[in-house]
Amino acid sequence: MKKRVLSVMLAAAMVLSMTACGSKAEPAPAETEAAATEEAATEAPAEEAPEAESKGSYIIATDTVFAPFEFTDADNNFVGIDVDLLAAIAEDQGFEYELQSLGFDAALLAVESGQADGVIAGMSITEARKEKFDFSDSYYDAGVTMAVAKGSSVASFDDLKDQKVAVKTGTNGAEFAKSIAEQYGFEVVEFSDSPTMYQDVITGNTVACFEDYPVMAYNIQQGAGMEMPGDMNESTTPYGFAVKKGENAELLAMFQAGLANIKANGKYDEIVAKYTK
Repeated sequence: MKKRVLSVMLAAAMVLSMTACGSKAEPAPAETEAAATEEAATEAPAEEAPEAESKGSYIIATDTVFAPFEFTDADNNFVGIDVDLLAAIAEDQGFEYELQSLGFDAALLAVESGQADGVIAGMSITEARKEKFDFSDSYYDAGVTMAVAKGSSVASFDDLKDQKVAVKTGTNGAEFAKSIAEQYGFEVVEFSDSPTMYQDVITGNTVACFEDYPVMAYNIQQGAGMEMPGDMNESTTPYGFAVKKGENAELLAMFQAGLANIKANGKYDEIVAKYTK
């Protein structure tokens, strides 16, 4: 009998020992779910906000020097009305672009040959150009003015008789000068860029030059040794952004829409005032 009681007591002691030293008790279901949620939150990386989808990437051609529309500032940054307008419109519409400073004639050829998608370069909207390009609405209206070297005796178109007059190839100023050359009896000399044209007038090789008024006024303000005697073509010429005729309609539409938006929100006036006041 004593042996049996001793056996029962030994068995009970073993059970108690296993209960005390065995595996942990299973956590309650709620505790398990909370722990799993916390672990998942710790391990899972935070989701990044999705980037805005680009509406395409384009190559845009422009001039090299046509201040205040495109030029290099004192810090060697390419700036100007055209440069800033394009940046604002691209941001508004969500497209990307690469701006290539090629020179005016080269910029037009790049678009015509398909090497560039569009051009913004103080480009006058004319009927002749409409045969090769599709234009946006005007983003700037400019008239043509005549400039001469400081102290020059040339005061009007009549004083140009038998003289040489400088123009920049392909510009509205060149077209205007050619349209009155026979009437006033002067010879037209063409240059590929405005600074070289100005220097030719300042040194006296040519007696005058024709340029869009805001461009001439800006350069004289910046110290070019010239003055405007007063003769000016009263009509204004609109500048437009252009693409090759029949192509890149989506780019032209975005430029048009963006231009309307930045005019409405005041950004357009801010940009123009930055370079003309």
